[in-house]
Amino acid sequence: MKNLDIVMAVVGGALVGASLGLLFAPKKGDDLRDEIMEYLKEKGVNLKKSKLDKLVDELQEEIKK
Repeated sequence: MKNLDIVMAVVGGALVGASLGLLFAPKKGDDLRDEIMEYLKEKGVNLKKSKLDKLVDELQEEIKK
């Protein structure tokens, strides 16, 4: 079980790191969110703009902690 916890921590950290890298990229936030939504659509994930905005807000709250 401990190995699974380590793997989950690494995967979670990688996802948060990638998300932060995208969010703090030197592009305008709206443009970047649109690109993320297009990428997700290509991968078969349909995400409404309001849900993406909520996800961004949740990530920002986690970063502030």
